[in-house]
Amino acid sequence: MAKKQTPSHHADQAPPAAIAEQPITETITNNFMPYAMSVILSRAIPEIDGLKPSHRKLLYTMYKMGLLNGSLTKSANIVGQTMRLNPHGDGAIYETMVRLSRGNGALLHPLVESKGNFGSVNSRDMAYAAARYTEAKLDPICAEFFRDIDCDAVDFVPNYDNTMQEPALLPTTFPHILVAPNQGIAVGMASMICSFNLAEVCATTAALIKNPEHDLLSTLVAPDFPTGGLLLYDSDELRRIYATGRGTLRVRAKWRCDGNIIEITELPYTTTVEAVMDKCAELIKAGKLREVSDIRDETDLSGLKLAIDLKRGQDPARVMQKLFRATPLEDSFGCNFNVLIGGTPRVLGVGEILTEWIAWRTECVRRRLVFDVTKKQERLHLLRGLEKILLDIDRAIAIIRQTEREEDVVPNLMIGFGIDEAQAEYVAEIRLRNINRAYILGRVAETDALAREIDELEATLRSRAKLQAIIVRELNAVAKKYGQPRRTMLLEPSEVEEIPEEEEAYPVTVFLTREGYFKKITPQSLRMSGEQKYKEGDGLRWSAQTRSNAEIVFLSDRAQAYKASVSDFDDCKASVLGDYLPSKLGMDDGERPVFAFLPGDYSGSLLFVFENGKAARVPMKSYETKSNRRRLTGAYSTASPLVSAFAFAEEGEYALYATNGRALLLHTALLAPKTTRDTQGVAVMTFAPKYRLERALPFDEARFANPKRYRVKSLPAAGAVLKPEDAGQAVMDDAEPQNP
Repeated sequence: MAKKQTPSHHADQAPPAAIAEQPITETITNNFMPYAMSVILSRAIPEIDGLKPSHRKLLYTMYKMGLLNGSLTKSANIVGQTMRLNPHGDGAIYETMVRLSRGNGALLHPLVESKGNFGSVNSRDMAYAAARYTEAKLDPICAEFFRDIDCDAVDFVPNYDNTMQEPALLPTTFPHILVAPNQGIAVGMASMICSFNLAEVCATTAALIKNPEHDLLSTLVAPDFPTGGLLLYDSDELRRIYATGRGTLRVRAKWRCDGNIIEITELPYTTTVEAVMDKCAELIKAGKLREVSDIRDETDLSGLKLAIDLKRGQDPARVMQKLFRATPLEDSFGCNFNVLIGGTPRVLGVGEILTEWIAWRTECVRRRLVFDVTKKQERLHLLRGLEKILLDIDRAIAIIRQTEREEDVVPNLMIGFGIDEAQAEYVAEIRLRNINRAYILGRVAETDALAREIDELEATLRSRAKLQAIIVRELNAVAKKYGQPRRTMLLEPSEVEEIPEEEEAYPVTVFLTREGYFKKITPQSLRMSGEQKYKEGDGLRWSAQTRSNAEIVFLSDRAQAYKASVSDFDDCKASVLGDYLPSKLGMDDGERPVFAFLPGDYSGSLLFVFENGKAARVPMKSYETKSNRRRLTGAYSTASPLVSAFAFAEEGEYALYATNGRALLLHTALLAPKTTRDTQGVAVMTFAPKYRLERALPFDEARFANPKRYRVKSLPAAGAVLKPEDAGQAVMDDAEPQNP
């Protein structure tokens, strides 16, 4: 047999390295924080030019490809070229292009001219075509992004692999940060910037330059969304947003009525056609939108149209008010103007953003003018040298002719005329045909003009007012060339017709059976119906009259409370079994409802009666929750089986019956309220251990012949022996909850 060998390390094999311990705080600092900062600074939050890095890299690539004035090219070609600056993959780059495109409609002023299917901002399910099928180029408005790009107006930085340079910002001539809607989610922070009308933004910026105390709301009326709609105008909320950069806007769909059909033509920017249709279908299925018979999407090349067919005799205005309340046809836009300023994320108001943009744009213009002055000074310097040569052109020609080597021409001209190397090089490159009187006079005139231009530019650089005048002039030109009417119209508070929800509710009677079936029946249906239908062996446990929009709470045999709205259940007839609550409410296997109550404003109380003779009084406030919770555990005590439960708003008496033949009348005023739902209560009826409390009834159902006999002044009490005349009146209530 082969001898079993034990594994061993070779002499030259290093032993495994020991695992070094590291505090979790140090791990987070070294690993998570760089990632978080990268997401904040390089992906999610826009900068003062209104662009994220992905937008900027795409637009600059298209500019370098000559797509500002050139013809359309395949999107796949653009995506491939952009990957030289953006290494995050072709899918992410193309999605960025789609959002910026005219075909998608996500921007008031698209930055990309598109051809082909680029999806739609109004649709959730309409997929855009692949990059190999679509074509794109830069929109003419992008000229305002690149006008100063070659004039040293902004800094350039290396790309991710140091093979080329890209601009850190694009020198936009207008506050694009407020013209384009922008949203992004970073690590621990987010940004949500709504769009404003270009002409209004330019006018407001110009007015703010002239008067720093300018009232923004007088010129910047309100946000303007690409999808239009109706903005519910709230001047106080707008001033808060303009001042702090935070707030909420309410936008409604724009609609018109054509006979018995409502046509939705514009949607809030934050929703889609599919979201509206899904919510309407859900409401129709739940019986909460009985006024509508059909809803369909009729969007075509002429634009968005969502058709809603109404049943005969319905008021379109009232139906729309209901739809505004229950569907995304009225939606909110939460403003969070988080912008990167100098590499630091800051939440700024509109006035602060414009102030920062004016300061940044002033620096861009200053750098552009410095660049122009430098170029003109270099040109003037060359012309000054040429001027010296032209005074004795024959001598210059003689020097060149007498020079034996070409490399000695420039040095000999420098020595002969006392000019520097740059001037001598410029003179040496003059063609022979230009040595004439007209050329000489033209250069002299150019020298004088350049000197005057340089003086004017230097005077502008010394004056902040002149710099800002240039910005105002450019803003006015942009507004005149690219401005367009508002798309989002304003809806004044006086024009908003609100129909209270109570007016839409209607009276109903609700029924709960012992087996857990629930019915909601209208008075008309109840009058026309015959006897209530129950499953074999089932019967009524509880019923009440309420309204269709009331809240209802069900208690189960496992001490759990289930909250619902009566409107969650369909109207039905007495001849049907109704909804099976364990399935409807998502109860656990084997769990069933034993009691229900209508909390209303949660001002009443609940009375729980247990087999061990104890009773607990719990305020309904204990079942009220701020969040939309549907299930509450610990609805009542499970220390002893529950016999009965009652909901009451006013103090009253309840009859308790024990198996020892005794009974007593319990007045709720004798019970102190307990704030905890699962309290065991206090002893109210005493009896020997072999007996138990078997049932409880409201006083008016017990119908005692001599109630004084059974009343008690203090608790606990043994009660009185039930007399035959009282026992005969006390009808066993099969609807009471049985022991779990």
